[in-house]
Amino acid sequence: MMQDMWNAPPGFRPTKSAPTSPEKPLGVSRTRFESFHAIHKVPVGDSPYVRAKNVQLVDKDPEKAVSLFWAAINAGDRVDSALKDMAIVMKQQNRAEEAIEAIKSLRHRCSDQAQESLDNILLDLYKRCGRLDDQIALLKHKLCLIQQGLAFNGKRTKTARSQGKKFQVSVGQEATRLLGNMGWALMQQNNYIEAEDAYRRALTIAPDNNKMCNLGICLMKQGRIGEAKETLRRVKPAVADGPRGVDSHLKAYERAQQMLKDLESEKMMTKEGDRVERSRLIDAFLGSSSIWQPQPCRDHLQATNTKSYHDDFVNENVDSNIVSNQNQMLFPRQKSVKQFAASGDSWNVDAPPFLFLQIGEGAN
Repeated sequence: MMQDMWNAPPGFRPTKSAPTSPEKPLGVSRTRFESFHAIHKVPVGDSPYVRAKNVQLVDKDPEKAVSLFWAAINAGDRVDSALKDMAIVMKQQNRAEEAIEAIKSLRHRCSDQAQESLDNILLDLYKRCGRLDDQIALLKHKLCLIQQGLAFNGKRTKTARSQGKKFQVSVGQEATRLLGNMGWALMQQNNYIEAEDAYRRALTIAPDNNKMCNLGICLMKQGRIGEAKETLRRVKPAVADGPRGVDSHLKAYERAQQMLKDLESEKMMTKEGDRVERSRLIDAFLGSSSIWQPQPCRDHLQATNTKSYHDDFVNENVDSNIVSNQNQMLFPRQKSVKQFAASGDSWNVDAPPFLFLQIGEGAN
């Protein structure tokens, strides 16, 4: 006993206590208790929030879990987590609109640290419901907070969680994520000009192949095929067995390439169709009867019968023998051009005199 005291560390004072038994291994019940909470990721205890989590994760009863989360919020038990979990369960039940109203009406009970997480849940719910205007407005609000230095509660980084893993996110990374989401929402509204601006702003912060592909799609939608091809040329080819994470751009790259092929094929077909249509119009125009075309010459002065060129019109004096006889006396038959030509120069032919005054005198 004394030898043990001398070998004890400085400051050691023996106490009067019952002799301790050797340490026993963990009991079976305790091991099961700890593994249960580790496997199901439920908190320890028996509070309203813990009961709600057990019903959600163990019993797999989402309807009952929602009512228990409501009870936890009303009881003030871990309100931040209860509201977020309740909104997520509602979204899984296709009750996104109810989840949006629940967050808007109850978020004032949550702490300042929970507001950013609630905004992210709202963005997901807005996207699920197709409320693009609300989604874009909230994205712009969060970007303004970043510009003002108020994001992440004034810190430069925050701890995020994805697929059960925690990682650090910087303010710049958050800005690119928000700009990418805003570009996607603007594309759904066919607002490709502002979507292009959002993607370009995101790419100035950090390169991203997925955003490059979407930028190429925006350019193609505006008819800027050359710029789109140049943008897609700078994108690294995606592989089917590559890592599926934030940098994965396989689907976006395939969609952009397919759209580019379709547009180029359509452009070629349009050019061919325009050429055929233009050729058809020209042929129709040249074959039209409304266009003057040269006709074979004919000697209209050669008389084939005794009719004069006046016979093409209606003879108003067909029943007036007197006038007809007078006309024959006043206008004796003139010699033809060929008769004049036989007697002399064919081009030196005098025109027959105009007997206007003789007509008047004959009428008297």
